[in-house]
Amino acid sequence: MLDAVGEANAVALIGLLGGLCLGLAARLGRFCTLGSIEDFLYSSDDRRLRMWGVAIGVAMIGVYASHGWGLIDITASAYLAVKWVLLSSVIGGLLFGYGMAICGNCGYGALARLGGGDLRSFVIVLVMALAGYAALSGPLASLRVWVFPVEDAAAPQGIPFLASAALGLSASAIGILAGAAVLLVSLASRSFLSSPVQIFWGAVVGMAVLSGWLGTWWVAETGFDAEPFETHSFVAPVGDTLFWLMTASGNSLSFSVGSVVGVLAGAFIGSLFKGHFRWEACEDPRELRRQITGAAIMGVGAILALGCSVGQGISAFSTLSYSAPFVFLSIFAGAALGLRQLITGFAPAE
Repeated sequence: MLDAVGEANAVALIGLLGGLCLGLAARLGRFCTLGSIEDFLYSSDDRRLRMWGVAIGVAMIGVYASHGWGLIDITASAYLAVKWVLLSSVIGGLLFGYGMAICGNCGYGALARLGGGDLRSFVIVLVMALAGYAALSGPLASLRVWVFPVEDAAAPQGIPFLASAALGLSASAIGILAGAAVLLVSLASRSFLSSPVQIFWGAVVGMAVLSGWLGTWWVAETGFDAEPFETHSFVAPVGDTLFWLMTASGNSLSFSVGSVVGVLAGAFIGSLFKGHFRWEACEDPRELRRQITGAAIMGVGAILALGCSVGQGISAFSTLSYSAPFVFLSIFAGAALGLRQLITGFAPAE
């Protein structure tokens, strides 16, 4: 199969299929980072936050079951192979969460809205990707590496591997049990259990993240090219996609490109199905200024945190990396601060 399709095309197709599911989850299941935080803080509604718990629990169980069965080696993922830096996780998460609230979307949410015709999100996507790349490999990269050096870890940077010896259980067993606990806690709500659609789409997101791990590992192990072992995230991959669009004749497809295009396509299909597709643009210069500023902050924050609300909030959480809970809580805190500032510090446009 790989000989006929090509390894780069294969990982792009895997990303595309997972991205389609994520785009549909955003439009049909209203799966959204900022929306879940806003519902929880200002509407006392935790159902969309519990959707994230379902996604994390399903992905975690799947990842560590696959690791235990030898289908993947999760210690090879960047989340576990790179030495964790607490300050980078906290600062990056706070910046990402604050920027997300100021501009009104995370990278994943902006792609989903763009797929529904929201051209305001096009600005967010572009600025976020450019800012992220500036911090990743552009003019801010040297400063970032100087302040927060990136080093290979001597041991897997994951909670199950740390706890394995102390508990006398395998890392896989600990990961599966932790995932089951997260899933049970997420489902421990009558109002949430009465909304099977939300539970379904939360599980779909978790399976999409798992599909990325399984698919890219299979290609990396079966093929001859050094394809990265990864799954879905939406800051640097958006920059990768823009770069591919500009250099496709001398460049190859990747999982990142497939994932981003998949979210756009899934969101487009979902918005047509719901009858929600419509072209929208920004009419208020102050709103545009907020979106540009927030997107730039969000892009830099994601690179410092080594992931966005999906990259750290679900993908890294599925590995139970040290960084994931700290970044997740920092994103929540940053978003709460940004939302509070918007509510108290900005007057509506006249």
